[in-house]
This record gives sequence, C-alpha cells and structure tokens, in this order.
Amino acid sequence: MKALKIAATGMTAQQMRVETISNNLANMSTTGYNARRAEFADLHYQQFARAGTVNAADGTVLPTGIQLGLGVRPSAVSIHLAQGALSATGSDLDFAIEGNGYLEVTLPSGQAAYTRDGALKRSAEGLIVTSDGLSVAPEIVIPDDARSISVNANGEVYAYFRDNPEAQLLGQFSLAGFTNAKGLEALGGNLFVETEASGPALVSTPGEDGLGTVRQGYLEDSSVDPVREVTELIEAQRGYEMNAKVISAADQMLAATTQVR
Repeated sequence: MKALKIAATGMTAQQMRVETISNNLANMSTTGYNARRAEFADLHYQQFARAGTVNAADGTVLPTGIQLGLGVRPSAVSIHLAQGALSATGSDLDFAIEGNGYLEVTLPSGQAAYTRDGALKRSAEGLIVTSDGLSVAPEIVIPDDARSISVNANGEVYAYFRDNPEAQLLGQFSLAGFTNAKGLEALGGNLFVETEASGPALVSTPGEDGLGTVRQGYLEDSSVDPVREVTELIEAQRGYEMNAKVISAADQMLAATTQVR
C-alpha cells in the first residue's frame, strides 16, 4: 500500500515547514534577519495509463489517463528579501542599510563574507569590526584621539577631534550587491558567502548602481511577521495531523486485509 509512504513524505515535509517557521520566530530579534520559506514539489508519478494513448478496445484516445503520485519532496528553503524596520539606537557605530546591499567583511580565512548587521564595534587598534571581531572592508581605523565619528548616506566616515573643528575623512564604506541575493549561502552569525547561484559580488558606493544608503545611529530589525508565522505554523500542524490520519487509515485497511479468511 503506497499510502503509507506517501503520507510519510507529507509528514516529513510539514516537519521541515515547522522547523523553518520555528527558526524564523527564534530570529525575530536578530538584526537584519529575513524570513525563510520552505517550498515543496510533488514526487514522480506512476503511469498506469498514459494520457493520449490509444484504447486497444475501440481505438479511442484516452483523454486523461491514470497517474498516481508518490508524495512530496522539499525543493528549496528560500529567503524572503524584505527591508526591516529601522530602529534608532543613537550609537555612532550602528549602521542600517536602507535599500539593497550588504557590508563586506573578511573572515579569518581571508574569504569575503557579507552581512546586513550594522551593529559594528571598535577594536583595540581602532579598527571598525563586527560583533565577532571581523574587520569590515575596506578597513577603516578610528584614531585614538577622535572625539566622535559621523557617517553620511554615501558611507563616508568622518572623525572629529577636540583641537580641530574641521572633520577629517577616514575612509568610505562600500556595499556589495548580487544578481540573485537569494542564492547566497548562510553561514550563521548574520553572515553570507557568494555562490554560483548568487553570482559575484558587485561592489560599489552606497547610493549608486541600485544599492541602498547608509543610516548612522540605526539598526535594521528582523523582517519576520509574527502573525504570518503563527498562521503558517497552524497550517503546518494541521497538515501534519491529516497525513498522520492517512497513515492510521492505511494501517486499519492493512489490518482488515490480513484478517480476511
């Protein structure tokens, strides 16, 4: 009886959907997090009578045929790219990207990674780094005697000193864009790396080439919609229960078959 295996694939699919939703809800407060969506596709079909074949009895063509599906399979867990709300923090080293683009950081291996988490820090050497100590590219060093810093929408970083009323330009942030940002590979820690699916990084100045701008003193909230997630959680739970009932019904049918005398 194929119903047992078909229902089992349905339960596995709904379980993955619940796991994806739970990850979204767990990251409701994660800076710059975008919700994920589990996507599914039907499995192969057994062709008992192909549509369009000739009926041997009278020569007519079958209009539909008989195709029996074998269940469901996960096809993708895609990221839903959306701009999160901007929350004011007032910190000089908090930056939100308003629009498309990612900050580029350098991993310990030297590989480039990308993030929308603009909660940056200052290292002991004055280097602007992420919360995990990864340097932001291009590297910008804040002098020890700098009183404060200012960053404009184009990513230019200026430092102010006590003995000089004029601001000093320290450097400029750049942003990276991708042809298919959904193809980026998530590493955790709000980091992504490029893949063949995403295409190479297109690095440019904020506000140019379709990239967003930088907002100092703000952080981007998660774009997770709790109401939608809870609604989908209920749907997934009901789908899991219905597939479980199919397994129970198939088990009763098999039991009835074995008891036939």
